[in-house]
Amino acid sequence: MLGFQDPVADAIGLLRPRTVIEPSLRAVGTWALRFDPFLHVRIGGLVRGKCWLILEGHEPVLLHEGDTFMLGNPPPYVLASTLDASARPAAPVLAGADDGLVRIGPESEDDLYLCAGHITFDDQNAALLTDLLPPLVIVRAADPHGRRLGQLIDHLAGEVAIAAAGGPLVQNHLAQILLVHMLRAHAGQTDRPTGWLGALNEDGIGAALRAVHADVARPWTLQELAEIGHMSRSAFAQAFKSHVGVPPLEYLIQWRMSLARDALARDTLSISEVARATGYRSESAFSTAFRRVVGSSPRTFRDAARTSASGRPDPPA
Repeated sequence: MLGFQDPVADAIGLLRPRTVIEPSLRAVGTWALRFDPFLHVRIGGLVRGKCWLILEGHEPVLLHEGDTFMLGNPPPYVLASTLDASARPAAPVLAGADDGLVRIGPESEDDLYLCAGHITFDDQNAALLTDLLPPLVIVRAADPHGRRLGQLIDHLAGEVAIAAAGGPLVQNHLAQILLVHMLRAHAGQTDRPTGWLGALNEDGIGAALRAVHADVARPWTLQELAEIGHMSRSAFAQAFKSHVGVPPLEYLIQWRMSLARDALARDTLSISEVARATGYRSESAFSTAFRRVVGSSPRTFRDAARTSASGRPDPPA
């Protein structure tokens, strides 16, 4: 059976996250760094000090010690000591790091200390998460999740600083833990996200979502999912679409196709095995659903993934 039983864990597993932790930044005086757009998520936090985060199209935000931020597919943005500081490109500054550290200005006990990195995902399924994220999420140190996030940022900064054996592995796992906690914090904020991420906090809808993820191959009916949510069929269907954005059975199909894309891209199962694992009694029925959602046949999709992985065209049959 494909999948697990937790929608967040399932989605992140399919996304195949790849993490790059940037050099930590220590700065004093007047400074500003301009960052270019990038895919898909950037996470950072202040271990010490304060600075402005100026995101194109948004009001500037003053970050304080212990605050954490997450940017989803962000446009250009600036980190700066003051709003009127002249910004210079961040890339060449970070490229000059020494032992995982970039310093602007002389060493000082009062300098800013910031740690950040970016996480990219498998393009086939990246929209599972990136479509749900706003450009900017801020979790303040005093927020319910703030203390734990601050501790994780502090730990991550320490790993970058010591450059010990196994450091990249630890950094990668810490960044993914940060991502999960930021998603939890975002889902719990007043303006909760639409889509499955926000719906997990709704008792009946969340229970149905977890049931689908726990047994994706089951031939679910609307009535069964409504009973799990302790609602009538009509009330459940309306509430599910309101919170998730699509009807319940359409969500099920989309999730099955996300799992299928991943399995076919990794070439771990035959097409008939993928069909059975995602709840289809025949390869024909699976192929019809796959073509409708993805736009190509499973075989064409798998062959394209094989070609991409090999870096050269497949030999003639």
